Amino acid sequence: MARPALRRWRTALASVGLLAISACSTSGTVANGQPKPDWSLADMPSQQGRVFVVTGGTSGIGYESAKALAAAGAQVVIAARNPERGQEAIANIRKETPNAQVQFEAFDLADLASVRALSERLNATLPRLDGLINNAGIMEPPKRITSADGFEMQFAVNYLGHFALTAELLPLLQKAAAPRVVTLSSIAASRGGIQFDDLQYTQAYDPFAAYAQSKLACLMFALELQRQSDAAGWGIQSIASHPGVSRTDLLVNHGGLAGFTRRHLPFLYQPSANGALPTLFAATAADARGGAYYGPTGLMETRGDLGLAKVPEAASDAQAQARLWTLSEALSRTRYPSTAN
Repeated sequence: MARPALRRWRTALASVGLLAISACSTSGTVANGQPKPDWSLADMPSQQGRVFVVTGGTSGIGYESAKALAAAGAQVVIAARNPERGQEAIANIRKETPNAQVQFEAFDLADLASVRALSERLNATLPRLDGLINNAGIMEPPKRITSADGFEMQFAVNYLGHFALTAELLPLLQKAAAPRVVTLSSIAASRGGIQFDDLQYTQAYDPFAAYAQSKLACLMFALELQRQSDAAGWGIQSIASHPGVSRTDLLVNHGGLAGFTRRHLPFLYQPSANGALPTLFAATAADARGGAYYGPTGLMETRGDLGLAKVPEAASDAQAQARLWTLSEALSRTRYPSTAN
């Protein structure tokens, strides 16, 4: 078999293997914050008067999150690339919640200049930010592509753009009484590793490995953000979540077994609305705790009741967290403050 074809097949098998990878993870430990297993939207408290930004909120988990928050009374900013899909999302949300306070802001996580431009607009127009949901992402483009700033696209969109966005919106977050940052990871993180010697996969691009690295980086960022907030007095709760294996548009259609299962075997994946519950719990529940990681707990965390997710050993490496944080500041040309504003 030719090498490119072999690599695509291995990537497809790895993607389907998400159904069986989380058993190898180690349990995260949080003193409190265990949700009741049957937590649902009916348990979500009123979000009246609260302001949220949801990246990638035009489809999938992001859309379900934005829709639920708007229905609960929040002011929601959907930030994504495609204005047409943004207006469709707003129209659909208003069909269910006619008075929904929802707006769209166009930006591109793969372009740090666009991230900063969005941040400037939001800092100038929003009174505060009660919740930032770092949701947007791409999954396994078959060929290596790069962002506007020259980074491997999954690393740029899934992780580095959100790292920079969170830093730029920190002043808005600090204006809120109890701000939260929710960053989406994936059960793929348990198969990931941070390739510090080749973060951008310039030497041997593997679609799944690059995706798993980006989602491991998201989880490490969420944990380190909580530590940094505690140390510097930012007053932010940083929480990670993952949706299990859900029916979303995330996976790039590159053929192979993974693409086939998404198209023709949808019963293997839980509905997006179910996949959004860990994120919504993290963003709104009084019991959610900073530094926690939430996800489904059934069938090796692919679906099922809500609970504390398992934190891979690699994500708990404090030295690696700090190293990635410092490197990310340099790569994104972004600096987090050392103390509270």
